[in-house]
Amino acid sequence: MSQMPVNMDVSSGGGYGEISAISEFYRGREILITGGTGFIGKVLVEKLLRSCPHLSKIYLIIRSKKGKDVRQRLNELLNASIFDNIKKQQPEQLGKVIAVPGDITLPDLGLSNGDQAMLTENVSIVFHSAATVKFDEALKPSVAMNLLGTKRIVQLCQKLSKLEALIHVSTAYCNCNMEVVMEQIYPPPARPEEIIHCIENMDEKILDTITPQIIGDRPNTYTYTKALAETVLLEMNGELPIAIVRPSIVTAAWREPLAGWVDNLNGPTGLFVGAGKGVLRTLLCHKDYITDLIPVDIVINVMIAVAWKTATSRQKKLMVYNCTTGVSNPIYWRDVERLIKESILMRPCENVIWYPGGSFKGSRFFNSICVALSHLLPAYLMDACTRIAGRKPIMVTVQNKLLRAAECLEFFTTHEWKFTNTNVLKLYESLPPSDRESFNFNVNDVNWQEYMQLYWLGIRRFILKEDTSNDSAARSRLRKVYWIHRISQLVLFLLVWRLLMFRSQTMSSAWFSLFKFVTQISRLLLSQLSIR
Repeated sequence: MSQMPVNMDVSSGGGYGEISAISEFYRGREILITGGTGFIGKVLVEKLLRSCPHLSKIYLIIRSKKGKDVRQRLNELLNASIFDNIKKQQPEQLGKVIAVPGDITLPDLGLSNGDQAMLTENVSIVFHSAATVKFDEALKPSVAMNLLGTKRIVQLCQKLSKLEALIHVSTAYCNCNMEVVMEQIYPPPARPEEIIHCIENMDEKILDTITPQIIGDRPNTYTYTKALAETVLLEMNGELPIAIVRPSIVTAAWREPLAGWVDNLNGPTGLFVGAGKGVLRTLLCHKDYITDLIPVDIVINVMIAVAWKTATSRQKKLMVYNCTTGVSNPIYWRDVERLIKESILMRPCENVIWYPGGSFKGSRFFNSICVALSHLLPAYLMDACTRIAGRKPIMVTVQNKLLRAAECLEFFTTHEWKFTNTNVLKLYESLPPSDRESFNFNVNDVNWQEYMQLYWLGIRRFILKEDTSNDSAARSRLRKVYWIHRISQLVLFLLVWRLLMFRSQTMSSAWFSLFKFVTQISRLLLSQLSIR
């Protein structure tokens, strides 16, 4: 499906001059967003401003963080590169974004009485995307953000006189203890109120110790607390117009606001950076399993459309939407491995540490051996050389971070799920033709080969801050690192051969002759590479 023409009438929000039903629905409405400074939140704010230009206001609940107050964080948000086009074409839209000081981990969301009254009187659409997405987060902060935060949002929504839709962003993996996940709310792993009582009254050290027993068959506190949050929504639903959107692994933008845009190292992104730099060379993964990637702009379009559908259909039943690709347009881990490797070698990043290579391993034992030989051993050797040179060693620290990230993802690279997406498909079919263009979330349109290339370029541009317009220097360095890599492999082979054949005088003589020849060739190659 082609992208929206640049010269279209943006006031309509639709394609080719047609009136957009979704854009018109948002006309004059005031919207509340939690998590607006996060990855999903930023794209949501940008999309609403650009494609629903007649909305009245967007309120963002923002807390002070890392020495930055609410105003500074709002300015930082609107200065992100994804808002550049709005600044050029619709600068007045940015004035509609209003920061509201608050914190979802506090009673009453940390809102002042005046702000509560303002939101109560004016807001009609709420998007709740605030959450801690750290897989290794301790249970107490995870419950505070993902469970209690959701409960407090519902309590606020119960007071909103104009509320037409509350859209809660969950995760497709909140029921990862099941192989087939339908678009429904399942029985919770525990009673939410009991868990809240537990974290409020138990010593934090003791709580951390027994967390594995509490979360049971869930791999981490994130999926566990997200499952509890869905139960809270069901129990507090009443007459509220609530819908749940469950994305799978949210990745870089497919088309908008900028192809390949990503602003964090979560999920596969951090692993791709490690692979691109040459420091990640092995990962425990079952290649024949589906990896359910979902571009962030598709998630946003689903959220905006779900809010429209929830408000206009006035359904009393709480609807769930699995925003996934595995059933409709699957990509397998073997494809991810091949496509990202092709992209990395085609458009290498600057200052690679080692030649990008390696592969996924299906055996835990074999992967552990590869981790020791291709991750830890080189890291300690490089740090030793760095210390001798009088510089600060970092490679062991880098490798430990990569290994922790890989360990957090291990559950998801060694299991497979089928997420049904019937409600999402029906929602897409219900859209007017112009809205299918402007708010496209048809995952069948995603060409995975093209997307992975855009994803990698987005990582280089937005994460590594590299200039992707001229890769000649990066390719030149990659060639040098390639030959260094091959020479080191040959030297390692010769050393192993020497150790195995040290008793034979004939083999020793042959080894010394070959080693001398390899050394001479290596010096010649390295001198030629340095000249280039």
